[in-house]
Amino acid sequence: MKRVLPTVLLNALLAALAVLVLAPLAWMVSASFMVSGEANHFPPPLLPSRATFEHYTDLFTRLNLARAFGNSLLVAVLATIVSLVTNSMAGYAFAKLRFRGRERTFRLLLAALVIPGQVSMLPLFLLLKSMGLVNTYTGVIVPFMATIFGIFMVRQYALSIPDDLLDAARVDGAGEFRMFVEIVLPVLAPILATLAVFTFLSAWNDFLWPLIVLSDDSRYTLPVALASLSGEHVQDTELMMAGSVLTVLPVLAVFLLLQRAYMRGVMMGSVKG
Repeated sequence: MKRVLPTVLLNALLAALAVLVLAPLAWMVSASFMVSGEANHFPPPLLPSRATFEHYTDLFTRLNLARAFGNSLLVAVLATIVSLVTNSMAGYAFAKLRFRGRERTFRLLLAALVIPGQVSMLPLFLLLKSMGLVNTYTGVIVPFMATIFGIFMVRQYALSIPDDLLDAARVDGAGEFRMFVEIVLPVLAPILATLAVFTFLSAWNDFLWPLIVLSDDSRYTLPVALASLSGEHVQDTELMMAGSVLTVLPVLAVFLLLQRAYMRGVMMGSVKG
């Protein structure tokens, strides 16, 4: 009995915390199906009196949010792909390839982690402006191409790859690129799945950088488009909740799809790091 009671109390506490975290999200979904003005009642109803899809229809027809949704999806997918390619190569190079200044360069990168990202936005914007990449999707993706955190994650994980395995592949005549593709990438798969979730989540929810880089309304990502609508439709609580649901769904789908690999990467990375 003494062993069972702490377990029951712990599970009850975790269940209560889960309800506390999920309750706002559940009400957000419920409010998105309410008729206009119903969510503003006090106290707010938990369930809609009459479920309606009119707010979702308005988002994709009258407010043309489908373009912003497609823009966010395009930016998030491309940013994730580019990030996985560059960070995996850089992390592997810092872990297993010997070159002059490797350790000093890596320490310098780690030191740069303490610098807030907002500090680099102005010089990065000026650089992109000189390159003609302002108001382009490429300009939005640039900050995600290679991140210090991503390089660090891959590097710490790649340190666990046995040197004997790589040396044996070199002796058999495998080139560095072939060895990276056929040997290293399969080993890095768990941590790359974790990095993919982080990158997709960051790119999809990013608001400040797309707001700075993009000036054309037709190129706005979903968070920027929703923010621009909030001023005009600030009283349309149900409409804003529907837009928030659209923002959350793709991220939730990606996490559920990569959940097992994500958790395996986090657990193995915490042990090997």
